[in-house]
Amino acid sequence: MAGILAWFWNERFWLPHNVTWADLKNTEEATFPQAEDLYLAFPLAFCIFMVRLIFERFVAKPCAIALNIQASGPQIAQPNAILEKVFTAITKHPDEKRLEGLSKQLDWDVRSIQRWFRQRRNQEKPSTLTRFCESMWRFSFYLYVFTYGVRFLKKTPWLWNTRHCWYNYPYQPLTTDLHYYYILELSFYWSLMFSQFTDIKRKDFGIMFLHHLVTIFLITFSYVNNMARVGTLVLCLHDSADALLEAAKMANYAKFQKMCDLLFVMFAMVFITTRLGIFPLWVLNTTLFESWEIVGPYPSWWVFNLLLLLIQGLNCFWSVLIVKIACKAVSKGKVSKDDRSDIESSSDEEDSKPPGKSPHTATTTNGTSGTNGYLLTGPCSVDD
Repeated sequence: MAGILAWFWNERFWLPHNVTWADLKNTEEATFPQAEDLYLAFPLAFCIFMVRLIFERFVAKPCAIALNIQASGPQIAQPNAILEKVFTAITKHPDEKRLEGLSKQLDWDVRSIQRWFRQRRNQEKPSTLTRFCESMWRFSFYLYVFTYGVRFLKKTPWLWNTRHCWYNYPYQPLTTDLHYYYILELSFYWSLMFSQFTDIKRKDFGIMFLHHLVTIFLITFSYVNNMARVGTLVLCLHDSADALLEAAKMANYAKFQKMCDLLFVMFAMVFITTRLGIFPLWVLNTTLFESWEIVGPYPSWWVFNLLLLLIQGLNCFWSVLIVKIACKAVSKGKVSKDDRSDIESSSDEEDSKPPGKSPHTATTTNGTSGTNGYLLTGPCSVDD
C-alpha cells in the first residue's frame, strides 16, 4: 500500500519541477490545500441531501400548492395482468412483432397496446409537484452559490487579471472563503452523484453522470495541486446560467408560459455567451497559454486542461440542444417539448378507448390542455 500511495502521489506528476509536497505543508504563516481536506465533502454531501429533503417538504411543496400545482401524476393505464407481466418481466418497449402477438392474444388493436405501454411507462414518472420541488431546490442552491462566488471573486485580483492565477504558483495560500467555496461545490456535486439515481430520470442520464464525474474529478484535481484560483473562475462561470434554467422550469410547471419563454431566452443567452464565448476565450486562454508562459507544463497540467476541454465538449453538446429548442420555439411561437423532456409524451397519444376500437380523439397528459404534456416538461432540462 505504501508503494501504491508513493506512486499515486508522485511529485513529478502533481507538481511543477523542483516543487515537493513538503514545500506545501501548512505553516503558521500560510495554509495550503491538503488532500485530506476533501474528506469533509462526504459528510457535507449527506447534510446537503438532508437539507434538500427538508427544503422540498417544508418550503418548495407549500410554494407549489400555493401556485395550484397538484401532485396528480399522468393517466393510469388500464389494469391488465398479461401486459403488466410483459412490462415488468420482459420489456417496457415491445417491438412490432411482440405487439402483434399481444394484439392477437388480447384481441386489442396494436394502437391500444402501444398506448397502454406508453401510459404504463409514464406512471413511473414523477408528478409535476415533485419536479417543481426539485427545480426550486436547485434554483435556490444555484442562486446562493453563484451569488457567493461573485461576492468572493470580485475581491480577488485574478478575476480582473487572470495571470494572477499563476503568479507565485503553487505557493498560493488558501483563504477561508476559497476553501468554503470549493468544499461547498464539491459536496453539492457529490450529493448530485448519489441522488441522480433517485431523481427524475431524463434521456441524457449518461451524459449528466459523466458531467458530474468529470466535475468532481476536476474540483478534486485542481484543489490537490493548488489550481484553486482558476478553479473558482470555472465554477462561478458555469453556475451563472443554472439558476435561470431552474427558474424557467418552475415557471413552466406553474404554467406561466410567457415568463417561462422569457427566462428560457435569458438562460440561452447567458449559457451560450459564457460557455461558448467567455469560457474558451478567458478561462481556457489562461489555463493553456498564460500558465504555459508563467509556470510551464508538467504532467498534471496536461490532465487538468484535458478535463477542461472535456467540459467544453459537453458545453457544445448542450448548446446544440438549446439552439434546437430555440428553433422549435420560434417555429411554434412558444417553448415546448425539448430533447430531454421529463415526461415521455407523444403527439399521437390519445384518450383511453375500449380495447379493440381505434381511437380518434387526441388527449392531453398530466392535466395540460392541447400540448400533450409539453408544458410540463418545458424548455428545460439542460442541466450543468
